[in-house]
Amino acid sequence: MKPFHEYMNEYRKQIEKGDIKEAYKGLMEYIMELRLYFKNKYPDYFVSGSIYYGYMDMTYFSFFPKSFKLRKLKVAIVFIHCTFRFEVWLSGYNKQVQTKYWKLFKESDWNKYRIPSTTKGTDSIIDYILVENPDFSDLDTLTKQIERGTLKFIEDVEDFLSKH
Repeated sequence: MKPFHEYMNEYRKQIEKGDIKEAYKGLMEYIMELRLYFKNKYPDYFVSGSIYYGYMDMTYFSFFPKSFKLRKLKVAIVFIHCTFRFEVWLSGYNKQVQTKYWKLFKESDWNKYRIPSTTKGTDSIIDYILVENPDFSDLDTLTKQIERGTLKFIEDVEDFLSKH
């Protein structure tokens, strides 16, 4: 690792160029619009009031049905900056809930979605890649891809939970 001041010198150079600043601003605007799209199209679902912007590692908002809220579960639509992809995660309201449901999925041999090997250091119980290498030149198509994958994920999780 380099000393902090060297990272800051590089950060300053990149910000002065302007491309990263504009790209980040555009990405955040798209995620705000995506959140609003889900909120308007699915009024019976809970959509978080805010977006977690992160530390340029991940950015997300929550979107989930009432049945998840009753179980203290939530779904996050997440943009992972380093892998440059959108994912959907099932998460708990807290670590106790997360661990309880992680064990349920892990012990069931359910393999429809990725189950992390542990709950330590992760916020997801299960997760799925919605869009690898998103095409930001066609935002309507990207939104539809995210929507379809998220709704299928929720449907599959609800189906699993109704049986266990």
